Amino acid sequence: MTQSVTDSTVQWGHLAPLDEYNQTLLAAVHPVDWRNPVPQAEYDLVVIGAGTAGLVVAAGAAGLGLGLKVALIERHLMGGDCLNVGCVPSKCLIRSSRVIAELQTADQFGMMPPSSIEVDFGAVMARMRRIRAGISHHDSASRFQKLGIDVFLGQGVFQSDRTITVGDAVLRFKKAVIATGARATQPDLPGLAETGYLTNETVFSLTERPDRLAVIGGGPIGCELAQAFQRLGSQVVLFHRGSHLLEKEDPEAAEIIQTTFRQVGIQLVLNSQIDRVEQTATGKVIHYQSSAGSPTSIPVDAILVGAGRSPNVEGLNLEAIGVEYDAKGVKVNDYLQTSNPRIFAAGDICMNWKFTHAADAAARIVIKNALFSPLGLGKSKLSSLVMPWVTYTDPEIAHVGLYEAEAKQRGMAVETICIPFSQVDRALADGEEAGFLKILHPSGSDQILGATIVARHAGEMISEITTAIVHRLGLSQLSSVIHPYPTQAEAIKKAADAYRRTLLTPRSRFLLGLLTKLS
Repeated sequence: MTQSVTDSTVQWGHLAPLDEYNQTLLAAVHPVDWRNPVPQAEYDLVVIGAGTAGLVVAAGAAGLGLGLKVALIERHLMGGDCLNVGCVPSKCLIRSSRVIAELQTADQFGMMPPSSIEVDFGAVMARMRRIRAGISHHDSASRFQKLGIDVFLGQGVFQSDRTITVGDAVLRFKKAVIATGARATQPDLPGLAETGYLTNETVFSLTERPDRLAVIGGGPIGCELAQAFQRLGSQVVLFHRGSHLLEKEDPEAAEIIQTTFRQVGIQLVLNSQIDRVEQTATGKVIHYQSSAGSPTSIPVDAILVGAGRSPNVEGLNLEAIGVEYDAKGVKVNDYLQTSNPRIFAAGDICMNWKFTHAADAAARIVIKNALFSPLGLGKSKLSSLVMPWVTYTDPEIAHVGLYEAEAKQRGMAVETICIPFSQVDRALADGEEAGFLKILHPSGSDQILGATIVARHAGEMISEITTAIVHRLGLSQLSSVIHPYPTQAEAIKKAADAYRRTLLTPRSRFLLGLLTKLS
C-alpha cells in the first residue's frame, strides 16, 4: 500500500510566487502527487535528509551496482539549502549584481557609462527562479527513484536503532545516515519576530526590491547579500558585532572587502549591539548602540538576518536511539559515526564546514565507513580532508589550509609569499588589481601550508593550490608548471618562482657560476 503525499505536509511560503518556475521546481523536488513506496523488508541504508550530503550518500550507495537497498527520506524540498535557498539562488543574484557594477565602472575601460541604470528587480528574481528550476531535475524525486532508491517524502522519526517511521510506513535498516542539515538562526532580539525579517530561506522570494535594507551579520552570507542588494539599488546598512567584517578570514583580505563596501556606499555599523526592533509608520526601526556614539536608531524597509545556523535535530527522536547532540548539532567522531555505531551523520547537521562541497566530501566518507569498512578496517577520517572555501563577494576571498595566525599558534616557524595582483598583467588588463595571493610555507621548506586569494574569480583559482596540498606538491614543483599568459592564475607561478629565488644563496650562486664557465 502506498502513501500519498500532498502539499499540506510542506510549507511553501519561501517559494513565493508560485509562478511557472517555482511550480517546475516543486514538481521536481517535492511533487504534490508523490506516492511513497511500500517499504522493503529491510534496507541496507536509510538516509534522512535529501540535501547535498543525503543525496550523495544515497546515489553513491545505490549507484555501485551491488544491489544495495537504499531509502531516502525528505520532509521538505529535495536538494536542500544549496538548490533551493543557498548556493544556486544566491549566485544567480550575485551575477546580476555584477553586471550593474560593470556598467557603473565602464568609464575605466574607455566607455561612457549610462547616465542611469534601471534595475528590473522582478526580472532579476525571475531569472534566478528560472535557473533554479532548470537545475532542479538533478535533485528530483523521480531521478532518484530511477536510480533504484526508495524515496519517501515526509518526516522521518527513529523508533529504534533498527527502524524509522515515515507517517504510517515503517522502514527497517542495517545502517542509517542523518543528513538533515541546518537552518537560519533567529537572533533573540526584542521585537524582531513581531516586526518580521528575512533570512537566506525567504529573501529569494522577494519580487520587489526593498529601498532600505538592514543586514544583520558580517559573515559570508551577510556580506555576499549586502553587496548584491546594494548594487541592485537598495541602500544597505550592515550591522556587525565585531570590529571587522569577515573576522575568520585573513585580516588583509577582509580589509579589502570592508574598503570596497564603504566605497560603494554600504553603511557599516561595526562593534554594534542591536537593542530592539519596532514597526512604525516610517518602517522597521532598528534601535542600536555602537562604539561610535550614543544609542541611536535607523528606519529600514526590510531586515535580512545572516547571523548563524541552527542544526535540524528536532523531531528525529534521537534520544530513543542513543544519538548524542547539542546546540551545534549531532555529535560524531572523526569517522562521522554517532554515539550509536549503526548511525552516521554528514553535512551541516554535524560539521563546522557548512559548505556544499564539504557535505559532498563527507558523504563519500560515510559511504566507505558505513558500508565498506568491515570490523572498522580501512576507514576514512574527516580530519584528513583538505577543505577550500570561498566567500562570493566581489572580489571573492578563497582560502585553503592554515592561516598565518593559526600556524604561529601551533608554534610553527612559517613564511608568507604575497603577490599583489597589481603585479599580475592580466589583472591590470582586467582592471581587477585590488587583490592578492598569499601562500604560507614552513621556514626552510617549500611545503604549502595554506593560501588565501582575493580576486574577482578567486574561487576558480584556489583548486590548483588545494590540489598541490593534497598531493604534496611543493612550491618548487608548481614553479615548473607552465601557466598560460596572460591569466590571473599566473600569480601562483609568480609565488612559486619567488620561493625558488630564495634558494639562491651565495653558495648556490657560486656553484651556478662555476657551471656556466664549464658549459
